[in-house]
Amino acid sequence: MFDIVRYTPDKCQEWNQFVAQSKNGTFLFYRQYMDYHADRFHDHSLMIYRKSRLYALLPANGYDDVFASHQGLSYGGLVMDRHARAAEILDVFSLLNAYLVSQGFRQVVYKHIPWIYHQLPSEEDLFALTNVSHARLSTRDIASVVSLHCPLSFTSLRKRGVKKAQKVGLAVEESTDFAVYWQLLEDTLRTRHHASPVHSLPEIQLLYSRFPQQIRLFVVKSGQQVIGGTVLYISHHVVKTQYIATNAAGRACGALDLLFCHLLQKFQQENMDYFDFGTSNLVENDNLNAPLIHQKEGFGGRAVCYDTYEWTL
Repeated sequence: MFDIVRYTPDKCQEWNQFVAQSKNGTFLFYRQYMDYHADRFHDHSLMIYRKSRLYALLPANGYDDVFASHQGLSYGGLVMDRHARAAEILDVFSLLNAYLVSQGFRQVVYKHIPWIYHQLPSEEDLFALTNVSHARLSTRDIASVVSLHCPLSFTSLRKRGVKKAQKVGLAVEESTDFAVYWQLLEDTLRTRHHASPVHSLPEIQLLYSRFPQQIRLFVVKSGQQVIGGTVLYISHHVVKTQYIATNAAGRACGALDLLFCHLLQKFQQENMDYFDFGTSNLVENDNLNAPLIHQKEGFGGRAVCYDTYEWTL
């Protein structure tokens, strides 16, 4: 009933059309997004057909004897047809495991798509992971998400920050000048965290040129000077922050408090469902980054988990 075919560039249009009408796909799965860093990952994405009709996709790459949900994406499990059913997905995973063995893989790393990104309930794969593959939960990252239909109030600290920012005349605006913001971002990451952005400036500019409706930049200004901001990834009914940063001047006068007060109100009025502040795990050991999540929870964020599973073939 099912056939598995490895993705090739000539199937780009078919792949993208399926993502657009799937029940749990986002713009991160379009090939124009996935392939911008094709030089870093050996793509081994799969297309699953049922009776010659495309039924599911699995964005993935391979390294050594490991088959992994695409490492260039925050999540990347099975992208399913709106009519996919549990028993059929069990069959898909049985066939998938046999296919991967035939290709020489011995280990699978699978990143489930968090439920807030689903357009319809889409956790058939979670049942198949344990029922067919006997997978184990290997990593659980914790994100902070605001339900925009019933948001919690800001904490007193965050409210004071908003008032301070308003008092000194800070302003929030949408921008297309990624070069100015990337300089602030790089300086902040280097001096405070000894790190650098995952995306270079040319990469984020390229992605923005391809997805101007889904990738948007909002900045906080003091006069004409950018002192803080964030990049937003917008997928269907979810807004996700990327690259939040502010300089010393912004930290002193509540720039981020004003920014997120503005953005939460804006996207609530636009009838979006969730505002995802991203994960708060320590890089070195995946433990909770308590100060970081404390800030996000101050804006009303509460936990949604980003899970990774592994199994041996």
